[in-house]
Amino acid sequence: MKSAKLPGAHLAYCTNIHPAESWAETLHVLKTHTLQVRDHVSPANAPYAIGLRLSARAATELLEGDHLTQFKLWLEDENCYVFTINGFPYGSFHGTRVKEKVYQPDWTSSERLRYTQDLFTIIAQLVPEGVEGSVSTLPGSFKAFNADESAIFTHLEACAQYIESLSSHYGRDLHLGLEPEPLGHFENTEETIAFFERLLHFCSDPELIKKRIGINYDTCHFALEFDDCRTSLDTFRAAGLRISKLHLSSALEFSPSDLEAVEAICAFDEPTYLHQVIVKNHDSSLKRFTDLPEFLNASEQMKNTELARVHFHIPLYAAPKEPLHSTQQHASDAINYLKSNPGFCRHLEIETYTWGVLPSELQIPIEEQIAREYDWVLNQ
Repeated sequence: MKSAKLPGAHLAYCTNIHPAESWAETLHVLKTHTLQVRDHVSPANAPYAIGLRLSARAATELLEGDHLTQFKLWLEDENCYVFTINGFPYGSFHGTRVKEKVYQPDWTSSERLRYTQDLFTIIAQLVPEGVEGSVSTLPGSFKAFNADESAIFTHLEACAQYIESLSSHYGRDLHLGLEPEPLGHFENTEETIAFFERLLHFCSDPELIKKRIGINYDTCHFALEFDDCRTSLDTFRAAGLRISKLHLSSALEFSPSDLEAVEAICAFDEPTYLHQVIVKNHDSSLKRFTDLPEFLNASEQMKNTELARVHFHIPLYAAPKEPLHSTQQHASDAINYLKSNPGFCRHLEIETYTWGVLPSELQIPIEEQIAREYDWVLNQ
């Protein structure tokens, strides 16, 4: 196993793969699963990076009493550090119907703002000197919510000002990454650029926004949109937008005209998470389905289409059985882009949170799965 280290960048797996809602549960996860993964992938005496997931409840509890001080001491004792926090899911993320609720509360609400501010209060005190601190969050809202964009902009501007204040106080470079996702308020390269143009026009200090708010580029999500990785990243950088973090993950791919493939994809229809489907027609136009059951109900009409991709995060190293495929190439393209453009993004996070709902043939012990994902990334 190679060291979990990348020159000039920080690599972690996101602990949202482990069920935990309270701070006590989160710390228990870190002490058990995360340290076991560290022992698989990190050489002795090497600092180990953690990609932390905190629910709103856990964040509130961590800021109470001396919990944060004690956590910092624990990190020091274990030679670990936190450089990024996943702030997309606000509440319960396992063992319950999440689906579109993962977008609630969205950025039209003060609850989302306060939660994200709590996360920055935490990361500002955890991230080591000389290391950037990032938080990732949802792309404003969910399309079906028809969100008030002016409210989203108002709260994002307030968040940017809060991040700037913390960055100045603690001497850290802190930034928020908005994560485009299929059927999110903005979801692909074109919509992301347009959203940021409107946000920058709305806010009183556009340069502050570009400094403190950027993009969390998820390779699963952009592959689902059939966007080319290099073109997308070049476009964002040319627009002066910050790439806050790279999420490394893969989606499922199959041919809608293959009855065997459609039957095989049924095994991934589960009730916890939203599994958006995007179908590419032969003329390159796209058709979107909110969830896998919606696609399956219309699959008879999809027989003359070219390709379909499903929002179901599968392990980076895993190749599903034929006739299913994965979008692994998009993750490889992102890593290759990083190699040819060193320093454009310093935060990388492996994010395969659907381990608990994977079909049994793709499941192995969770620490081994995560270790294999590290190995795959580092071998790229």
